[in-house]
Amino acid sequence: MEKTICELFAGVGGFRVGFDRLCSGWETTWFSQWEPGKKKQWAHDCYVNHFGDSLDLSGAYTTGIDVSDVDKNVVPDHTLLVGGFPCQDYSVAHSLSSSKGIEGKKGVLWWQIRDILIAKRPPFVLLENVDRLLKSPASQRGRDFGIILTSFAQLGYRAEWRVVNAAEYGAAQRRRRTFIFAYLNTTEYAKVMNQVDPISIITEKGLMAKAFKIDSADSIRECEVIWSDISDVDTQTLLGIGTEASDNDLIEMTKSFQFGFGNAGYMINGAVTTADVSPSLETPTLLREVAQSNVDESYYIKQEDMPAWMYMKGAKKIERTSANGHKYVFSEGPIAFPDPLDRPSRTMLTSESTKNRSTHVIADPGTGRLRLITEVEAERLQGFDDDWTKDCLTDGQIVEMPKRMRYFCMGNALVVPMITRMGNVLDEIIAFEK
Repeated sequence: MEKTICELFAGVGGFRVGFDRLCSGWETTWFSQWEPGKKKQWAHDCYVNHFGDSLDLSGAYTTGIDVSDVDKNVVPDHTLLVGGFPCQDYSVAHSLSSSKGIEGKKGVLWWQIRDILIAKRPPFVLLENVDRLLKSPASQRGRDFGIILTSFAQLGYRAEWRVVNAAEYGAAQRRRRTFIFAYLNTTEYAKVMNQVDPISIITEKGLMAKAFKIDSADSIRECEVIWSDISDVDTQTLLGIGTEASDNDLIEMTKSFQFGFGNAGYMINGAVTTADVSPSLETPTLLREVAQSNVDESYYIKQEDMPAWMYMKGAKKIERTSANGHKYVFSEGPIAFPDPLDRPSRTMLTSESTKNRSTHVIADPGTGRLRLITEVEAERLQGFDDDWTKDCLTDGQIVEMPKRMRYFCMGNALVVPMITRMGNVLDEIIAFEK
């Protein structure tokens, strides 16, 4: 089987870098990156600077536009669909134009992934999202993830997932993310997994268990995320936007489904087995190991700004009044100030480098003075090469990405070595496909 990739919501190329580091023949045939509401597409242009642009089957450069405007049928065929899609409200409803068919909430990018699954039928899928995906929305815990699993089941895929704290597997950042691995029921791998019970897939036999080893699993529980009998539904009818029964499953989930998904699990034909697993801890990379010394003066905190930083980082209780006049006390605990160099870093956000409670402040290893982390240190925390985000290719010209946007891109990125770990296991799986 060819080892080709389609990369959605590509950012500055984290998935691609992770697979390229395997040196095992993976080829990205098409990608898509679009930052809504931004005139300048810095992440897209950074990606193009490193890898060049990609043509779809119509011969058009469609990588830098909203993916919802792309005809999914002209996306090149691919073995593996990857993407880090946003956590949003995935609820669905009957189409306004017909009593049949469903529509997702406007702008929700999960439905773009589903459209590509329908149009291109990639045998394998690898997705990344925030850890709260499993518990959203707060008013109906687990509903959104249930909708995703139902969609996979309806389209003939099974799926496994894990919430991974990158620092627990050797990285320099305590970044928790949900990874989802799905594959068609017709793959050779699926036929092999038919002989393995769900608990064994979660604990030792599945891709996630092999990439991220665990010590134990508990709180094992089960549920169904699909209620109609899909075994007798014609697949082509289902792919043609579905049957009334399949639509009703998604709509019913929006109305009533909730379930406590664990940090690991497996779904086959709509039946879910999930558990809370404990990682087999590896030695993390310390913040000190990625820190530069004696950096430029512009990164250091000015003495007159120190009180503001101490207040933002400190514990506080503030009386507030809600819109309906209710008074309450807003409380938050302290954040280490400065961030300790002898531990992995906290999770980096898109607001990194701004005067913000979540921004990292460290003592420079050379001077001992407090400062912000540099753009290079931000790249190292995510596992990218130094200065990965420095240059962009725009209209045939190399331009430097603004410093603020470099931090923003890294706050949106994933931890590259985690992709390489999963890619190593996927290489073994692909080797047995026809």
